[in-house]
Amino acid sequence: MTDTRIDGFLDGRLRIAQPVRGYRAGADAVMLAAACPARPGQAVLELGCGAGVASLCLGWRVADLTITGLERQEGYAALACANAAANGIALRVLTGDLSAMPAALRAMAFDHVIMNPPYFLGGTPAPDAGRAQARSEETPLALWVEAGLRRLRPGGWLTAIQRADRLDGLIAALAGQAGGIAIRPVAARQGAEAGRVLVCARKGARTPLRLLAPLLTHDAEGEDGGLSPATARILRDGLPIDMGIAKVA
Repeated sequence: MTDTRIDGFLDGRLRIAQPVRGYRAGADAVMLAAACPARPGQAVLELGCGAGVASLCLGWRVADLTITGLERQEGYAALACANAAANGIALRVLTGDLSAMPAALRAMAFDHVIMNPPYFLGGTPAPDAGRAQARSEETPLALWVEAGLRRLRPGGWLTAIQRADRLDGLIAALAGQAGGIAIRPVAARQGAEAGRVLVCARKGARTPLRLLAPLLTHDAEGEDGGLSPATARILRDGLPIDMGIAKVA
């Protein structure tokens, strides 16, 4: 993949090559990384890692992680490897489909799985094939969740970002397999409906679901490009998003 441009993330602390005309990750990937409650020394798997934005943001924030990415599009997998090397963050990327994972990955277990599954069920696909595959669902959301849970150790955490109108599908896929579910809606501003949800769930847990206060991304009175102070600290400074589970061992 030669037709790329360099995008800055975390206020330029990460410089990541992404396709000019294909799928380019943005704020959602940064928020996904910020919501993952990983701690130093743990192992993390990202399903559908693309060019590596979420994995690299997480690797920048949390030291000494073992991070693995799975990406079915070879061009994006190659970009993720190159981006990891360019930013000095260790990231192993395997090429394959989550519905038929490489044998090497099936033999591994992780403390955390993160995912940003395609948001759209139908509609007109994007003209660029890579963008279309990244945005339009071909593998059902339930299979994404099942694949992630299979790779988690008992007590491990699955973290996902998804459109708010697909939250019911996430909850249904987690039912009976994971608990301790924490949901943080993401809304543009006070009074607006949530457009995204961040969801964390613990494999094998039976504790009740919690609906957290929304993260408001914009502030009408803000000076940082309209971003709310909390969101600016997340997107520019790499601070974590509190999912209410930071103290869980």
